[in-house]
Amino acid sequence: MSGAAALERRRSRAVRTVPALLGGGMTAALVLACLASAGIGAYDIPLGDVVGSLLHRAGLGGTELDRVGESVLWNVRLPRVVLALLVGSSLGCAGALMQGVFGNPLAEPAVIGVSMGSAVGAVASIALGLSFFGNWTITACAFASGLVTVLVVYALSRSGGRAEVVTLLLTGIAMNALTGALIGLGVFLADNAQVSQIAFWQLGSLAQATWPKVLAVLPCAVAGLSVAPLYARKLDLLALGERPARHLGVDVERLRLVLVLVVALLTAAAVAVAGVVSFVGLLVPHLLRMAAGPGHRFLIPGSAVGGALVLVSADLAARTAVQPAELPLGVLTALVGSPFFFVLLRRGRRGRGGWG
Repeated sequence: MSGAAALERRRSRAVRTVPALLGGGMTAALVLACLASAGIGAYDIPLGDVVGSLLHRAGLGGTELDRVGESVLWNVRLPRVVLALLVGSSLGCAGALMQGVFGNPLAEPAVIGVSMGSAVGAVASIALGLSFFGNWTITACAFASGLVTVLVVYALSRSGGRAEVVTLLLTGIAMNALTGALIGLGVFLADNAQVSQIAFWQLGSLAQATWPKVLAVLPCAVAGLSVAPLYARKLDLLALGERPARHLGVDVERLRLVLVLVVALLTAAAVAVAGVVSFVGLLVPHLLRMAAGPGHRFLIPGSAVGGALVLVSADLAARTAVQPAELPLGVLTALVGSPFFFVLLRRGRRGRGGWG
């Protein structure tokens, strides 16, 4: 009995220690990635100078850079780094929520068409010249179309009270085809200047990052990221099954509706400023779940930090790998994420003895 108790204590200690170590490691890596991204580029700024300028602006000492260095750092690099943080954390958190809501590991905003659905709203606002909300018009249109998309996919993928993996994927394929056609229609209706803007949404990029864009998307991202962790315990209960969750006091349909809204908000915030960036919301929660377990108290904030780390690193690679050109960010994440997705599909099929 004592041996079993000791084993259980060690296991419980490991359950608490792994998330803490993983979270601390990811946070430290994220800080380093942000500093590296702020300093590396066509105009290199040494790491010490980046830190010194940040400290100087914060009134904590440090030294100011020369005029060119200050302009590059504060007007070009840092808006891009902050935007990558917001977009990556939004996509990572949205992926974790989506997987919890649908109850399967293959749900992700881009895979089931939510990202492309949000892009339809952005493209429509560009092609039609809409401006009814001023600077918020694209974000509002992206949110509305993303919300409609996720509700449609959620409704069509449910069978017998749950969303099945295969039905989810097939619905996502159909939705991506439909939204792709709508984007093509937008391209057909747009003029030359608008076509270049639409190409930005389709490929994904942070090249047009500015402080006004950061401020435009900040409320949506902060609201979604603040609300999501409040539902961690209910998502853990939902993972037990709908009936046990209801017996434990969870209003399942209300929970799913609220979290669908949060996912749409986070995805729309990301798409509105970065275009379609795929697979971040699929890859990050999976890796964290394999490393630290399925508990959403860590998985939700951990996916936000991990998503930010992945996107800051990916954006750095996108703009430095083929200098002076720049790889589209969405293309780069898809090239890395697609093989991972294929592996997940194969493992899932083998684990279930087929899809039937």
